Amino acid sequence: MENTERPAATADPAPLTAEDLRDRARLYPRVTSFRSRRGSLTPAQQHNWETLWPIVGRDATDTRLDLEQWFGRSAPVIMEIGSGTGTSTAAMAKLEPEIDVLAVEVYKPGLAQLLGFIQREDIDNIRIVRGDAVVVLREMVPTAFFAGIRIFFPDPWPKARHHKRRLIQSGTLGLIADAVVDDGVVHIATDHADYAEWIAEELAAQELLVPLEGEAPFSLDRPTTKFEGRADREGRSVTEFVLRRIPRAGDH
Repeated sequence: MENTERPAATADPAPLTAEDLRDRARLYPRVTSFRSRRGSLTPAQQHNWETLWPIVGRDATDTRLDLEQWFGRSAPVIMEIGSGTGTSTAAMAKLEPEIDVLAVEVYKPGLAQLLGFIQREDIDNIRIVRGDAVVVLREMVPTAFFAGIRIFFPDPWPKARHHKRRLIQSGTLGLIADAVVDDGVVHIATDHADYAEWIAEELAAQELLVPLEGEAPFSLDRPTTKFEGRADREGRSVTEFVLRRIPRAGDH
C-alpha cells in the first residue's frame, strides 16, 4: 500500500504573499501570449546568468524603465519581442552599434544563450527583460519612444481554442503603436500561413500602423536562424510585414 503519511521533517510551504502573486503574474500571466518552456542551464550559462544578468537583465515588474540611464547613452532603441535564443538579436545588434536593443523573452535558457553572445562578442547595446511582452508594453516602457519594434516568428498558437493567446491582435497592436515614435517601424515575420492571414486581418482592422513606403530607420535584414532554415526545408515560406506608425494627432 502506498504510504500517504507526510514525513515529519517536511514543513508546509510558506503561503504566497500578495507581492509574490503579483510577481508571478508579471512573469507568467494566466492567459499568456507565449508558451512557457522548461529547460535547465549549463554551468557556463549559469555563470553568465549570475554575473551578467544583474547588469543587462531585468524581470518584468510594474516599474517604468529609464532606458537611457540603463543603456548609459541617448540613442535610438528597438524593442524585440520574443528574442528566443538570441541569435538574430545579437547579430543585428552587433551590425548596428549605433542602435540600442531591448529584448523581451520569457524562456530562461534562451536568454542565457543571448547572455553568452553578449559576453563572447562584447556586445554592449543589448538589454533584456524577462516576462510577458504585453506586461512590458503596458507597464515598463515609455510611450512614443521606440524607433521600431521587431516581432520575429511569434508563437502561432495553431489550435483554434488558443488563438486568443496570439500576440498579434487588436489590443496588442494598439500597445505596440503607442510604444513607437511617429513614423517608427514595426517589423513582423512569421512562417505560419494561418497566422500570416490572421495578422493581415488584424492589421486591416486598425489604422495606426500602415505599410511602410520608403526607407526604414534601421536594417530590415534578418539573419537566417536554424529554425527558419528548417521551415524553408519543410516548404514553409516566411511572410513579413513592415509597417509605419502614422503621426499622432497634432504632430507636424
